[in-house]
Amino acid sequence: MGGAGGVPGIVRLRCSVMRYEWGKLGEESGVARLYAKNNGDEIDGGGPYAEFWMGTHESGPSYAMEASGGSEISLKDWIQQNPSVLGDKVLHKWGPHLPFLFKVLSVAKALSIQAHPDKDLAAILHRQHPGVYKDDNHKPEMALALTEFEALCGFIGLEEFKNVLRHVPEIVEVVGTSYADQILHISDKEGEMKLKEVLRSLFTKLMSASKAVITEVVVKLITRLNIKHEARQLTEKEELVLMLEKQYPGDVGVIASFLLNYVKLKSGEALYIGANEPHAYIHGECVECMATSDNVVRAGLTPKTLDVQTLCSMLTYKQGFPEILRGIPSNPYTVKYLPPFDEFEVDRCILPQETSTVFPAVNGPSVFVVVSGEGEMGPAFTEELVGEGDVLFIPADTEITVKTSSGLNLYRAGISSNFLEESK
Repeated sequence: MGGAGGVPGIVRLRCSVMRYEWGKLGEESGVARLYAKNNGDEIDGGGPYAEFWMGTHESGPSYAMEASGGSEISLKDWIQQNPSVLGDKVLHKWGPHLPFLFKVLSVAKALSIQAHPDKDLAAILHRQHPGVYKDDNHKPEMALALTEFEALCGFIGLEEFKNVLRHVPEIVEVVGTSYADQILHISDKEGEMKLKEVLRSLFTKLMSASKAVITEVVVKLITRLNIKHEARQLTEKEELVLMLEKQYPGDVGVIASFLLNYVKLKSGEALYIGANEPHAYIHGECVECMATSDNVVRAGLTPKTLDVQTLCSMLTYKQGFPEILRGIPSNPYTVKYLPPFDEFEVDRCILPQETSTVFPAVNGPSVFVVVSGEGEMGPAFTEELVGEGDVLFIPADTEITVKTSSGLNLYRAGISSNFLEESK
């Protein structure tokens, strides 16, 4: 366990679980299995397990299992007592704090249509409503699919938008024909700013409509789609809308989903979401990494507090299908996902039987989670046995060897390599 200055080379973490109602139930939930192994708990067969949190956020802290006597201290406090574990570049930029939050999600039911504020807006929202917006940080994030994973993300492009307005009369009924006509007659030449302006007005009008209007229109929409279904195969988006309405009857998000890109990730594909971009996770399991924040502005597909005006005013209204990351191989077993944010990157490592690999020392901290299999990992000649549910904090400047005889799948979150290299 020994490391420089008496700091262990590998620190086991006991982590938190979030049992939001959209999580998968009992044994079906990858989060439940990881949490049970990590904490030595029984799985509650009938209850939802939504998110497994690995990091220092107050809402779901991790605890460092100290080598001496099995006592515990929160990872946040342990880092503040041993700031050198972050490396000098990270300490200089973010202070004695872990700048990323690592999660595993098991999604059975759609999450709210939401966006995360940028730093300036986060500071204002936290100051004005500290009970709702719990911190003053931005929350860029990336979801890396463990299974097939579905999400809504960003606004559809202009041509698809025109198509929706021609074929989904219920939207026009809510927003009025003048907004719809402006979109239908807009040309590429009129420029992005004009389009953003009209889209902002149309989306704000839709999301701000009264509950009575939306409830009535959603009934019309569902009736029309069910009739259509008898005559023809429904589109993927129409099928999705029927499913969302069963989960959230009469919700404005059911209609709004027509305006967002429907993204289906295969295992090993990732989606990154910048500040002020609308999105909603729909179904599946993923590893998620983000800046250390829990700020969410919601506007649909949820019974929780909505902040429609803030959401509609903060969005970028950028259009087009989001970029899908497939990662860059670092070696035969490891792929790196590097979104355009300083706070984090993620490595996916799938080791077959009787193989080993090395994670080179970097000048920043890492958190590893083993999602399946077993093996050994740690600094050379001090490797420890690890298996499903183990979460390990690795200090800066520590090379880690991973070996397995039976096979091992693990994920690593660390500071962006681009940031660490640029700041040399």
